[in-house]
Amino acid sequence: MAIAKRAEAFGCPISYFSRSQKPACINYNYCPTVVDLAANCDILVVACALTPDTRHIINRDVIDALGPEGVLVNIGRGPHVDEAELVSALLEGRLGGAGLDVFQDEPNVPEELFKLDNVVLMPHVGSATVEARKAMADLVVGNLEAHFLNKPLLTPVV
Repeated sequence: MAIAKRAEAFGCPISYFSRSQKPACINYNYCPTVVDLAANCDILVVACALTPDTRHIINRDVIDALGPEGVLVNIGRGPHVDEAELVSALLEGRLGGAGLDVFQDEPNVPEELFKLDNVVLMPHVGSATVEARKAMADLVVGNLEAHFLNKPLLTPVV
């Protein structure tokens, strides 16, 4: 919803896919499949939880439906996208472009992606909020306190 609201401010038509239609999305076009969604948009933003059902939710069929003018933006998790299919589609011109900050085998990024002018890569910055960074710092302090007080660590590494 947050992404849709931001895109809506630019006059972008909004479509979405979910397991079911969302009452809060009455102004948005619901697509019953990801392929339908890809076929009806110019830019496909992936921002969902990684589950067994969403692993490789972006596959060859979805990429081909998005087409040579379409752009895939993955800000969710790397395994949402079948990366081999993505690379092939970009190299073959079946997909117009991609914006990625997550990768299937992080921290490894397919070498082919670095050479493409139609791809934007950046490190994942999903945790780069003041709140998240404060929570990380608090966790470090909590672990240090526990260690020096001979108490169980909050997040032990085994």
